[in-house]
Amino acid sequence: MLAVMLGAFGAHGLRTLLDSHQLGAYKTGVQYHFYHTLLLVGVGLLVRAYPDSRILKWSGWFAIAGILLFSGSLYLLSLTGVRWLGMVTPVGGLAFIFSWLSMAMALYRRLES
Repeated sequence: MLAVMLGAFGAHGLRTLLDSHQLGAYKTGVQYHFYHTLLLVGVGLLVRAYPDSRILKWSGWFAIAGILLFSGSLYLLSLTGVRWLGMVTPVGGLAFIFSWLSMAMALYRRLES
């Protein structure tokens, strides 16, 4: 819901307030926010099937951290112009990578057993 609301706000409320670079960064934040919200839904369903999988739970935490750090930093960078926030974005990207990797490892372990 939050990703949809922020996307609509960007498309309708920020279009005239931000330049094309700022709007592009904001849209990227929304896009990755949305993708990884879907990942969280998938991880949640998998945790219900495999509640003892700690690595699967870590996947969810990494996805949440990625949304906060990657998308959150892009939202704030776009809206405030504070440049140092751009240094936070790659940390969020790494969290996304760890999230996908953790989920893949958890599924691989289940297939192996």
